[in-house]
Amino acid sequence: MGGTRVVAVSLTAFLLMATGISAGEEWIQLFNGKDLEGWTAKIKGYDLGDNYGNTFRVEDGVMKVCYDDYDTFENRFGHLFYKDTFSNYRLRVEYRFVGEQLQGGPGWAFRNSGIMIHGQSAESMGKDQDFPVSIEVQLLGGNGSDARTTGNLCTPGTHVVVDGKLKRPHVINSNSETYHGDQWVSAAVEVRGNTVTHFVEGKAVLTYTDPQLDDRDKDAKKLIEAGQEKMLTGGTISLQSESHPVEFRKVELLKLKD
Repeated sequence: MGGTRVVAVSLTAFLLMATGISAGEEWIQLFNGKDLEGWTAKIKGYDLGDNYGNTFRVEDGVMKVCYDDYDTFENRFGHLFYKDTFSNYRLRVEYRFVGEQLQGGPGWAFRNSGIMIHGQSAESMGKDQDFPVSIEVQLLGGNGSDARTTGNLCTPGTHVVVDGKLKRPHVINSNSETYHGDQWVSAAVEVRGNTVTHFVEGKAVLTYTDPQLDDRDKDAKKLIEAGQEKMLTGGTISLQSESHPVEFRKVELLKLKD
């Protein structure tokens, strides 16, 4: 009598097969674990490259967003830009929120950060511009009791299409779990042509298509007037500073075939 053969497949191998990524492909370490080589800070109200208050730093092999040299936040939103632009890739980070939110930070910024993709160049941002025109993979931590998803979508100066319909809300929530406390969380985003998928702890939590500039937004309008295409297929990658301390111990990218 014939039996059924069971083939064991590791979780890593399963995820690789599910996403079309080969085990032999090489991840690029955007964060080298030692310093901020390849990254440039842009903080609202300051010139490009002025890392006010040593906001972005590396300590003990971890990239940190810190506010110990601030008195109050004063809407000094910051972004740390990687030097290269990308399209068709999978980006993965490991992050955690720590400590207390800086005095003066907005209530919505409690345990809040983000990965900005498809972004404008740091050089094209205005000195007093809050956020780069981009697609944000929003990273949120829980408050210890309430449900609060992470891996959400925010759209500063942009729109996306979900289920065939153009979506104009600034925030679209994922279906992720809530992660309370100071635990490390793995988040990823995959860009394949005009389709973008967010992952949290290896699980797809949100998918959308056709990221595009919002021609009603003043910062996006400037980019369109300067000749940028409305539809977005790539751009800069940056990490946020929004008033709550956050740490990143891994930032890596795998280029995918066009």
